[in-house]
Amino acid sequence: MRSESDRAWAIFTARSILGVVFCTAGIYKTFMWGPLEHARVLFVGPYADTFLPVWALWTTGAVVPVVELIAGALVLVGYWTRPSLFALAGVLVLVTFGHLLVQDATSIIPFIMTRSALLLVVLLSPASADRFSLDYWKGMVRLKADTTADREGPRRYREGPPVVSGFRPTPLR
Repeated sequence: MRSESDRAWAIFTARSILGVVFCTAGIYKTFMWGPLEHARVLFVGPYADTFLPVWALWTTGAVVPVVELIAGALVLVGYWTRPSLFALAGVLVLVTFGHLLVQDATSIIPFIMTRSALLLVVLLSPASADRFSLDYWKGMVRLKADTTADREGPRRYREGPPVVSGFRPTPLR
């Protein structure tokens, strides 16, 4: 069916763009700056005069690049997509809060809203329609294994009922 193929390609495109954006940002922040420098420049410095505790700024600023890197890479290949999307959604909420804390509301539009829109497109799409993801193919393998097991009967009773301490139950008549 043409619409199923189109939907799969649309999900793949949105997921790939989102994954590339976050993974690239994570690579840059983790390996070019380093997590601590990222925390110092983008978290501790700008928010030092706010009510946020300094330890939380350091921790969050150091963790965000690693989350972007790992979750972005997982979204890119479509593996553990849903949990990775929730992690990236948390980053987006955190960054939105931070920007709104020290800047006006228009500051979030250029990059946060576009990433959020892509994230919601992928998150709200059925996982079964994302044919170009590792999650889909992993599910197909599992489905094939389950189908084979269903044809052969339940795995635990193929050889007969279990024997407990030398006692084999007799069937009821």
